[in-house]
Amino acid sequence: MDHFELKPEPKEQRKPGIWNILTVIVLLGIFGLAYLFLTIYQNPSLLPASFQPAALPTLYQTPTPTPTIILQPPTWTPTLTIQPSPTRTKAPTWTSVAALISPTITLTPTAAPIVDTATITTTAMPASADITYLASTTKYPDLACKWMGVGGTVMDANNKPLLNQTVQLGGTLNGQAVNGLVLSSNNPAYGTSGFEIKLADSAVASTHTLWVQLFDNNGKALTDKTYFDTYNDCQKNLVMIVFTLMR
Repeated sequence: MDHFELKPEPKEQRKPGIWNILTVIVLLGIFGLAYLFLTIYQNPSLLPASFQPAALPTLYQTPTPTPTIILQPPTWTPTLTIQPSPTRTKAPTWTSVAALISPTITLTPTAAPIVDTATITTTAMPASADITYLASTTKYPDLACKWMGVGGTVMDANNKPLLNQTVQLGGTLNGQAVNGLVLSSNNPAYGTSGFEIKLADSAVASTHTLWVQLFDNNGKALTDKTYFDTYNDCQKNLVMIVFTLMR
């Protein structure tokens, strides 16, 4: 049997040139894409309109005002020069003998008014107010000195009770405002046309800080405001006021 010697077939060697060409093409493509991206990044307007980003709004800046100081021109002040005028010599003044005599006024002392009773009469008004002071125990014996107020009556020109006249009281007492409004005949304990307004729960002293005034049933003032005093005295803690029409 014959022996044959088998020789391996020689391998076909590929030429490296084609791979080098492909490698160069790929590198050129990479560099080309990099250049394209860099160019578009620096100048986005090269892209088609559909791929361009939206334009940012322009920031509007207003100029900052700078205050300008306006300098006023200096004020010219005229200088007034007073020219001396000739002095005129006055004639001598004659003084009468009567002017040299100073009159002497002699004051005559008058008696001081009684504090307990005061009569105030206003000639311009149609009514007068007579004020006296009593102890409140004459009306409220059980309260002793734990009450102070104003009471009285209203009489007409014939000294008859005058009903439904308005008595108003106002002012301050011990630093507090006091207001009162009653009709004559609201308290018969003082008479047919009697009235009463309570001031405090004890005797309190005051000087011309309280007043009373009388009005008719039409609201017309019959007296002016009549001011009166109060005393820290249990024998004078009831202020009695009698209004009397004079005409």
